[in-house]
Amino acid sequence: MSNPFLDLLVVGSGGGPDETNLSAYLIKPCNASWEAGILALEAGSGQGALNQLLLRNPDLFSTSNTTPPVRHSASEIYSFVRAFLLSHAHLDHLQSLVISAGSLSGPRKRLYALKGVLEDAETVFGNRLWPNLASWDETDEDYKYLYAPLYNNGKYQELESFPQVSVKVVPVNHGYYETSGQYDSSAFFIRDNNAGKEFLFFGDVEPDSLSASPRTIDVWRLAAPKIPDQLNAIFIECSWPSSREDDMLHGHLKPEHLRDELLVLAKQVYVSRNPSAVAGTSRTSGPRTRPNRKKQKLNPEPTATPTLEPEALHGILDGLRVYVMHCKEQLDGRPGQPMKDLIVGQVRALVDAEKLGVEVFSVDQGMHIKI
Repeated sequence: MSNPFLDLLVVGSGGGPDETNLSAYLIKPCNASWEAGILALEAGSGQGALNQLLLRNPDLFSTSNTTPPVRHSASEIYSFVRAFLLSHAHLDHLQSLVISAGSLSGPRKRLYALKGVLEDAETVFGNRLWPNLASWDETDEDYKYLYAPLYNNGKYQELESFPQVSVKVVPVNHGYYETSGQYDSSAFFIRDNNAGKEFLFFGDVEPDSLSASPRTIDVWRLAAPKIPDQLNAIFIECSWPSSREDDMLHGHLKPEHLRDELLVLAKQVYVSRNPSAVAGTSRTSGPRTRPNRKKQKLNPEPTATPTLEPEALHGILDGLRVYVMHCKEQLDGRPGQPMKDLIVGQVRALVDAEKLGVEVFSVDQGMHIKI
């Protein structure tokens, strides 16, 4: 692994129904202290989950260059947070942010997301579900979150309250509602401005093969030229095991679909390294049908992908690490392998069979990952 540039602490990595372990990550530059400022990526779990982690490991955030080491409480850690980055407004990605609103100490905290995501969050802060503790007004009280929209304009946006990092946001699909249509989630290219390197983080995402309007391909096209020198880590969900039927995925991935998405990425990496391959591109990419439960017949345009022999992709993703998250656990009390371990094992077996060279890891609550 090349020299790491960001520290990532996993406050929660699950996709439910365990409310104590939901999507929540804390990020800082490797060369800075936690006290200097933290970017919170998603906010499903928060201070309560972090408090339990600290009870098990009080030195999780310790400053190691002092004797004795300086230890921090969960509330102190969240006082260091300067901003939250939200992929979408489902409760398993923002519930702790809501519960903690108005009680977090430290500087005023900005909520960065696509404007539509912030508008969804605004419905929660409407003095009905929860008091209005967030605002679009920079002159409003400091105890209120400040909405800070990100724009899908192909550019990196500097985070005013966390200037060490810039973010490029790309909308992705997260299922379909008959009343409102396609539901948007986000993929984030998160770049350390000093190192000039980045990683890719997905919110919840529907497989392109089941989407009426495939959009994950746009993310892969942007990522491909950067792998692995500039971008060598991808965090992506895989909520369900292989046994889950496609029409019951609810806008999520299962191992076969994650394998297929990584194959699309591998082809895009091949194209970025061999531009002439585009000339032989086939416009057949498999059927794209809406699951029967949608009761709709949609015929979207196929996505162009090159036709390649499998051997052409062997080792093409060497140096890339894929971190699998958002696995949905079963809490039925039956003994056996945790669902997360089953799902990640299935993903690893399927991806390894393709010989792409990518390494597959599980994201576990309490992990400290260097990117």
